[in-house]
Amino acid sequence: MSLFVEHLVQGLALALLGLWHTINTIKSYLVKGPANFTVRFWFQFNTPLARLKHLELVSILCFSILAIFTQILDFPNFHYAFKLHNFEHATMFIHLALFAGFSLSIELTDSLDIFSGFVGILASSMFSQELFLLHFHSTDHVGLEGHYHWLLQLIVIVSLVSAMAAAIFPQSFNAALVLSISIIFQGCWFINMGFMLWIPACIPEGCVMNTAKPNQSRILGAVACGSKEADFRARGLANLQFSWIFAIIVIFAGIICLKLARKCTILDRLEYERIQNKGTDSTMANEGFKQGK
Repeated sequence: MSLFVEHLVQGLALALLGLWHTINTIKSYLVKGPANFTVRFWFQFNTPLARLKHLELVSILCFSILAIFTQILDFPNFHYAFKLHNFEHATMFIHLALFAGFSLSIELTDSLDIFSGFVGILASSMFSQELFLLHFHSTDHVGLEGHYHWLLQLIVIVSLVSAMAAAIFPQSFNAALVLSISIIFQGCWFINMGFMLWIPACIPEGCVMNTAKPNQSRILGAVACGSKEADFRARGLANLQFSWIFAIIVIFAGIICLKLARKCTILDRLEYERIQNKGTDSTMANEGFKQGK
């Protein structure tokens, strides 16, 4: 159950972060236009309280530090034990904390104009290390569990490539949007993995949770399937889930684009009409003044 909670909490955090970035990226593009749009790897909170404008970076930093300690202290046992896979997970959060910490420092010192490219490098480095540690993971990600983690690596590759593209082409709306959507996808896939691998009721037919402990001669996965047919069916179901979740995210992102485009268009039209009316009133007043003379 602890592994399910970890996947659920981390997945929700990533999904919400990706949603926040998707909304703000689309809104920024619609408001500024293609010529003035610039990729942002984090967004300020629009609030009267100046202390809260860096809430995103502070939240990421605090969450990362907390996650590092829970991995090192082997949550929920809370005792130090050198488990290689826990330290690999903690290392992923170290790179996330580095990104948030340096980005916050750059912002607080008003150095964003100088080091904006460095923030993009940090984001790319973070995803590259996540992919590296997932690919060469020491834990027993074999069988169905291994297949879920292999599909996760595909999402991280997209995050890495889009982050690099956003860093190299800072005015690319497409790169920024793909990066945001991929973060949502990572979060949703984490949640899906938590249910499908660690909740007995969700485990595919013909497969069971593996309660045996691995030894040096045998590596076990989280889920064991009783036959090749059951394993093949479970992997096919995982592939369908991957495609379905991606489709739902794309539909949701499209709806956000249409909603924000309509809203921004209406606001721009009202602002344009207000300026036009002001100019018309000024012209009529000048003409009336001339006629009075």
